[in-house]
Amino acid sequence: MLETSVRLLRLLSLLQSRPDWPGRELAERLDVTTRTVRNDIERLRILGYTVESTTGTAGGYRLGAGAALPPLILDDEEAVAVAVSLHAAASGTVTGIEETSLRALTKLQQMLPSRLRHRIDALGAATVSVAGRGPTVDAETLTVIAAAIRDHEQLRFDYEGHDGTASARTAEPHRLVYTGRRWYLLAWDTGRADWRTFRADRIHPRTPNGPRFTPRRPPSDAATHVVRGVASTAWRYPARVRLHAPPAQLSELLPPTAGLLHDDGVLETGGESLHNLAAFLGTLGVPFTVLDPPELRDLLHSLATRYANA
Repeated sequence: MLETSVRLLRLLSLLQSRPDWPGRELAERLDVTTRTVRNDIERLRILGYTVESTTGTAGGYRLGAGAALPPLILDDEEAVAVAVSLHAAASGTVTGIEETSLRALTKLQQMLPSRLRHRIDALGAATVSVAGRGPTVDAETLTVIAAAIRDHEQLRFDYEGHDGTASARTAEPHRLVYTGRRWYLLAWDTGRADWRTFRADRIHPRTPNGPRFTPRRPPSDAATHVVRGVASTAWRYPARVRLHAPPAQLSELLPPTAGLLHDDGVLETGGESLHNLAAFLGTLGVPFTVLDPPELRDLLHSLATRYANA
């Protein structure tokens, strides 16, 4: 049985290495008879692989695409190439597939032998990106967090707050959220007994993880909860502004980090200064009404007078 399993893996690897294989050449490579090759091909089909065959003197086998994705076999160079590509995609260089790439990278890294992990780590240390959009968090931190989310294990970590204060946290991780600039973790903080949003680049995981937990239902979907936290209440000057424009136009104008846009056109946003916030609203090019704070309305009146005089 073990010999048959090993031979099946070798046969699958050969079929994946080039488009067409004559049956006699496969038999020679595997040191078996052509009859055994035919039997092994049937075993692969039972496992879910689509193997096309042709008869005659020029007959052979071709690995085809099936309805489901069976396990793949990668050699060392292919595994490194896939890991590097997934790392780049998870860093935000390919829009819209960051979370999917991270899940795939987590699975792949669990299977890689140490010699390949060292090669991938060396490549990551020797290269830099000028994309500017990607998160600054280390990929290893992301994979540790993602694995804890998948396995429903409490995450133990040291966390550096906005003011530089360090604290030890234990949390039940729920989702990783990528906003276009940074990665955030939405988790139930067991010490605070409340939902918290953590910047992933400020998380330093401790090992081992804590015990398994039963997932809780968050107060809203993960993306909405995180955006509300990091793009409004996290600002030094939070604000609520009603934008007078069609929703489709606002969706194109506002980046994910601008804030939380409600169906009625109210934008929960903020800024590090009122002048920056006023400048941002002016660049949108649509009419708006400031609901709060009053200080922002006063500043806009002052700026309007200054611009009118100019």
